Amino acid sequence: MPPETSTPTDPSAAKTGHPRDVESWATLKRFLPYLWPNNNTGLRIRIAVAMILVLAAKGVTLALPFAYKGAVDAMSGSGTIGSDGATVAMAFVAAYALGRFTSVAFDNLRNIAFERVGQVATLHLAEDVFHRLHRLSLRFHLARRTGEVTKIIERGTKSIDQMLYFLLFNIAPTIFELIAVGIIFYVNFGIELVAATSVTVVAYVWVTRAITEWRTKLRREMNDLDGKALHRAVDSLLNYETVKYFGAEAREEARYSQAARAYAEAAVKSENSVGLLNMAQSVITNALVGAAMAYTVWGWSTGALTVGDLVLVNSLLIQLFRPLDVLGWVYRTIRQGLIDMGEMFRLIDTDIEVKDKPGAPALIVRRPMVAFDNVTFGYDPGRTILNGLSFEVPAGSTTAIVGPSGAGKSTIGRLLFRFYDPQQGRVLVGDEDIATVLQDSVRAAIGIVPQDTVLFNESLAYNIGYGAEGADHDRIVQAARDAALTPLIARLPDGFDTMVGERGLKLSGGEKQRVAIARTLVKNPPILLLDEATSALDTRTEQEILGTLKRIAQGRTTIAIAHRLSTIADADNILVLDQGRLVESGDHGVLLKRGGLYADMWARQANERGNDDVTVDAEAAE
Repeated sequence: MPPETSTPTDPSAAKTGHPRDVESWATLKRFLPYLWPNNNTGLRIRIAVAMILVLAAKGVTLALPFAYKGAVDAMSGSGTIGSDGATVAMAFVAAYALGRFTSVAFDNLRNIAFERVGQVATLHLAEDVFHRLHRLSLRFHLARRTGEVTKIIERGTKSIDQMLYFLLFNIAPTIFELIAVGIIFYVNFGIELVAATSVTVVAYVWVTRAITEWRTKLRREMNDLDGKALHRAVDSLLNYETVKYFGAEAREEARYSQAARAYAEAAVKSENSVGLLNMAQSVITNALVGAAMAYTVWGWSTGALTVGDLVLVNSLLIQLFRPLDVLGWVYRTIRQGLIDMGEMFRLIDTDIEVKDKPGAPALIVRRPMVAFDNVTFGYDPGRTILNGLSFEVPAGSTTAIVGPSGAGKSTIGRLLFRFYDPQQGRVLVGDEDIATVLQDSVRAAIGIVPQDTVLFNESLAYNIGYGAEGADHDRIVQAARDAALTPLIARLPDGFDTMVGERGLKLSGGEKQRVAIARTLVKNPPILLLDEATSALDTRTEQEILGTLKRIAQGRTTIAIAHRLSTIADADNILVLDQGRLVESGDHGVLLKRGGLYADMWARQANERGNDDVTVDAEAAE
C-alpha cells in the first residue's frame, strides 16, 4: 500500500487533515509476527521459558515482605511466634536473603533466555526494511533525504529491544503484581486499603499518561529537528569539495548550528518536563504510603495488627511503586518505540513503483538488440520528457544518442535499466518487453559506464569485483588489465587492496572511469551503455578512455549517450534527440551532409575547440 501522509516531515499530512496515528498499538500488533515467528519453534520456547521465569521472580518478590514481617514479629514478640524468637527471626532472615538472590537469578535467567528472541526479531525487521529500500524506485531515493532515512532505521531498530523488554518484563509483571497485592491487602487488611490503593494507582497512571503524552509531542519535535540536523551534516560532508571550492565553511557551520540549536532547545523543554512528571508522581505515591502506614499504625494501636504488618504494608507498596516510579519513562519509551517503529513500517509500506508481474520469467537474451517502441515518459505529470520515441539498436552495433541538454538522453538509460516504466509504449531488449520479465534479469544483461562513477569506500579489488557476485581474483586481475588499470595498481603500495575513499575520491576522474570499465568487464554483459562516460575528463585522458571503451565494445551491442560529438563520430548510427523526439538519424557523414541539428551542434563544438575544419569534414563526408 502507498505510504499515508502522517510523518511530520511530510507536508501533505497537514493538507489531508487525517494523519495516520503511527503511535497506535496497531504498530505493535504488526510487530508480533517478528516476535512470535511461525517457523521458529526454538524462539517460541525461549519466550515461554522467559515468561515462566518472570512469574516465578514476581512470586518470590511478593513473598519477601512476608519473610520480613515474620522476622520483625519474631524480634518484637508479636503475633503467634513462639518463645524462641531469635531462631525463628534468623530463619526468616535467611529465607529473605535466599528469596532476594532467587529473584535476581530468575531475572537474569529470563534475560538470557529472551536475549536471542529480541535480537532475532530486530535483525529480521531491519533486514526487511533494508530489502524494501533497495526495491523502492529511483524517484523515492531522489526525493528522500538519506540522513533522515538512515536515522529512521537506526531509531526503529534500537527501540525494539527496549520496548519489548518493558512490555514483557515491566508492564505485564506490574499488572500481575497489582492484582496480587490487591488480594493480599483484602485478605490481611480489608477492603479499605484495597480501595485506597486502587484509586491511587488509577490516579498515578492517569497523571503519568497525561504528562507523558505532552512530552511525546516534544519528543516528536526533537526527532524532526534531530533528523534535520543530521541531514545537514551528512549533506555538507558528502559535498566537502564543493564547500571548499566556494569557501562556504562558515555558511555550512551556520546552517548546521541553526538546526542543532533548535534541537537543543526542544531537548531542554523535553527534559525539563521530566521534573514536573517526577514531582506529580511523588505526591501521589507518598500520599498513599503515608496513609497506608498510618492506617496500619492505627490497627496496631487497637491490637488488630502487629508491628510486622507495618513492615509488610510498607514493603509491598514500595515494591509495587518501584516499577510504577518509572512508569512515565516506560510509557514514554514504549510510545516512542511505537513512533519509531511506525515510521520504519511506513518505509516498508512505501509503494514499489516498478514491480515485476506475478510469474514473470527471466530475460533470456538470444539477440542483444534494444528498441524503444513509441515510448512516452515524464517524471512529473505536467512535464513530458520523451514524446512517442521510437528507435532500434541492432545486435552487435554501436548507436550513439546525442542532443541538447534536456532532450531526454539520460532518461533513455534509466528506462532501459527499468528504474521507471514508461507511461506509454514499450522498451524491448532481445525482442522482449522488459516490463514483462524480471527486473534483475534485465539489469544483468546490461553493463554501464556512467559519467559520474561512484565507488564504495572499499578496496580496488572489491569495487572491480562488484560487477559480478563471487568474482575470483584472476577474473578481477584480467578485468583490470583489459581496462588499462594495471599501471596504476603497480604504482600503489597496497595494489588491489588500496582503499579508494568515500565515493572513490582518492582516485582521479580517469582512474575512476577505468574502475567502472573494469567492473563492467567483470559483469561481461551482452549490452553496454556508455552514459557520457568521458564528458568530465580532459582531452588526453578522454582519448585513452575512448580507446579502452572501443575495445570492450567489440562484440557487444553498445549505446553511447554523448555530449561531445567527437567521441561518437565513428558510431554505426547516431540518433539526434530534441525535446524528447527523434529528429535525425544516420551516421556521422550523412548527418553532417544533411545540415540539420547535428551539423549545427558539430559546428558549435568545433568552434568551441578552436577547430576550423568543420567544412573539410563535411566535404570529406560527401
